[in-house]
Amino acid sequence: MQTAKVIGHARATTKHDSLIGRRLVIVQPVGVDNATDGPPLLVLDSLGCRSGDFVMITSDGTAVRDITGVDNCPARWSVCGLID
Repeated sequence: MQTAKVIGHARATTKHDSLIGRRLVIVQPVGVDNATDGPPLLVLDSLGCRSGDFVMITSDGTAVRDITGVDNCPARWSVCGLID
């Protein structure tokens, strides 16, 4: 798991079938003292986070399969929690 800050969202006119109707957000992974920790990531969001929210993201494939209900979804990262 990794802490990240939501910096925007993405729209696509063409998506993999498993991502149709799913929300995709752009997050900036952060580390200690909210310093950036790598490049921004495109993340599958099932919790409805907004720009500026701090979230926990995971690269666990099981979480993506649970959200989409598909075994071969191309998404790697998903939001697994909102940080207060």
